[in-house]
Amino acid sequence: MDAVIYTLVRGGDWRQAERLGEYRGSADDARDGFLHFSTAAQVKESAGKHRRGEPDLWLVEADSAALGAALKWEPAAGGRRPGLFPHLYGPLPLSAVLSVTRLPLRADGGHDFPAGF
Repeated sequence: MDAVIYTLVRGGDWRQAERLGEYRGSADDARDGFLHFSTAAQVKESAGKHRRGEPDLWLVEADSAALGAALKWEPAAGGRRPGLFPHLYGPLPLSAVLSVTRLPLRADGGHDFPAGF
C-alpha cells in the first residue's frame, strides 16, 4: 500500500489538532468511526466530492507506516468508488504528519492542489 496518505482537514479542525497534538477527525469521521484518508491518486476526487466550495481547507500528508495497525485499507462505503481507501481507526498523531498545505479555493468551487497531484 502507499507509503504516504492524505486527509482533507478544515482549518478550525487543524488548529484544534495543533493544540491537542493529534487530529481527532471531523464530524464526518466521528459519524463513520474512522478518519478518512486518500492516496495521492484519490485525493483530488475526494476533495471535489466531499469538500467542494470550502474556503479554509488543508491537505495533510501522513506517513502510513507510522500509523501501525490502526490504519486499515478498505473499500469505500457501499462500494461506490473503486479501489481501497486508507481509514485510520484512532487519532492522527502529529508526529506522523509529513506536511500541511493550504488548498486555495478557486472561483469554480474546486481547490488548487500542489504540483504533482
